[in-house]
Amino acid sequence: MSLATPAVVTPAATPSRALRGYAWGVLAYNVAVILWGAAVRATGSGNGCGDHWPLCNGEIIQQHPQITTIIEYAHRATSGIALLAVIGLLAWVFLGTAKRHLARAAAVASLIFILNEAILGALLVLLGMTAQNESPARAVYLSLHLTNTMLMLAALGLTAHFLSRGRGFMRGSVEMRGTGLAATGLIAVIVTGVTGSLAALADTLHPATSLAAALVQDFSAKSNWLVRIRWFHPAISLIAGVFVLALVVYGARSAMNRRLAAGVAVLLILQYALGVADLTLLTPLTMQILHLLGADLVWIALVILAARLTVRPIGCTAGSCGS
Repeated sequence: MSLATPAVVTPAATPSRALRGYAWGVLAYNVAVILWGAAVRATGSGNGCGDHWPLCNGEIIQQHPQITTIIEYAHRATSGIALLAVIGLLAWVFLGTAKRHLARAAAVASLIFILNEAILGALLVLLGMTAQNESPARAVYLSLHLTNTMLMLAALGLTAHFLSRGRGFMRGSVEMRGTGLAATGLIAVIVTGVTGSLAALADTLHPATSLAAALVQDFSAKSNWLVRIRWFHPAISLIAGVFVLALVVYGARSAMNRRLAAGVAVLLILQYALGVADLTLLTPLTMQILHLLGADLVWIALVILAARLTVRPIGCTAGSCGS
C-alpha cells in the first residue's frame, strides 16, 4: 500500500479528447491487424512471401502475386502501419500529458511489445516456421508470439484507459490493492490464449472431417502431437473462466465498476458460445476470426476491469469511489 502524498492534478495532466480517441483507435486497429494475422495462419499464407523479411519474395513491388502472397504482404503492410501508429501514440502521450501520468508508462510498454511482435514475426518467417511446419519449435515461437500479442493489447488498452480516467491516473496519487486475484485471472487467460493458438494450428494442419472424428483424433496415439493436446484449450478455458467470474463478482461490489464487470461476464458467455460453434462447425475461417475477436474483447475488457480494481486513488476502497 502506498503512503505517498496524492499528486496534484493540473490541467496539463488531463489529455485532450482527440488524444483519448486516437488511443482507442490505435487499440482497435491493432485488434484488426491481429485478426488478419489469424487469417494468414488459417489460409496457410504464412509462406506467401517465401523466407524473405521484411521484403516479400525479395521484392517491394510484387509482379503477378499469388493469393497467399497478397494475404501475407497485406498483413506485413498493416503491421507496419500499426507500428507507426504506436510510435505516434507514444509521442502524443508524452506531449499531451504531465509527468508521472500512468499512460506514459503504458505507452512505452506498447512500443516495446509491438517491436517484439515484429521480431517474433520475422523469426517465424526467416526460420521457416510457417505453412505446414508442425515442429515443437514452431509451437514455442507461436506461444511466445501470442503471449506478446496479448501483452501488447493490454498495454494499449491501459494507455487508452489511463488517458480516459477521471481519477487515479498519476503516479503518487494511486495505490495498488487486490493484485493477487487480478494477476491470477489475467495469467489464466493468457494460458488459455496460448493453448487456443496451438489448437487453431492443429485444426489448420490436421482438419477433421466431422466432430466425432475430431474427438477420436484428440485421444488417438496415432495422431500428431498438436492434435493430441488440442483438448487442453477447452479444459483450461473453463478453469480460467472461474477466475474471470471471480473478478467480475469482485468488481460488481462497486457501483462504478458494475457495468464494466457485467460487460466482461457477457463477453465471456458469448466467447464460450463462439467456441462451441467453432468446434461444432469444424473451425471454418469465419468462426475462427469471430472466436479470436471475442477472445481479444474479453481480454481487453478484463485488463481494464483489473486496472480499475487494483490501481485506485489513494484512500479509496473497491466500493467507496470510482476512477
